[in-house]
Amino acid sequence: MRIALVSLAAVAAVAAATPALANEARVEARTGIIWDGSDSEAVAGVAVGYDYDLGNKFFVGVEGSADKVLTDNTRVSWGVGGRAGFKVTPTTKLYANSTWQSKFSKYGNSAVAVGGGVEQALNDRFYGKVEYKHLLVGDNTPDADVGLIGVGVKF
Repeated sequence: MRIALVSLAAVAAVAAATPALANEARVEARTGIIWDGSDSEAVAGVAVGYDYDLGNKFFVGVEGSADKVLTDNTRVSWGVGGRAGFKVTPTTKLYANSTWQSKFSKYGNSAVAVGGGVEQALNDRFYGKVEYKHLLVGDNTPDADVGLIGVGVKF
């Protein structure tokens, strides 16, 4: 958890020192699949975030999320983290991210997720994205992977 908090603090410090350009808030719905070495399940959730421009090509952002594995005996996993990336084109963002995730189940462990994704503007307000995360669980619990697709709106 310390790694996630330090990462989030670094992203916040860079963002606070950056002049405002075309910064944007976003809200999205997403779905996908979570798997480990022996099992896979569907997952669905929502995320909110804010991206800060670092010039014309680069950006950093913060994000909060709530995701649920769509099976019995699981709970909502709350996440907080950040992302950093660059604009491949004016409408396409490529990024790496890191998030701390709370437990998906009563007997599971919280995790640090690392991954990346691509976000594509569909028009001035709406976007679609594809994202991958590797969940580093620890405590002799198998790591897991998550693949997500989402649609959202920018403000």
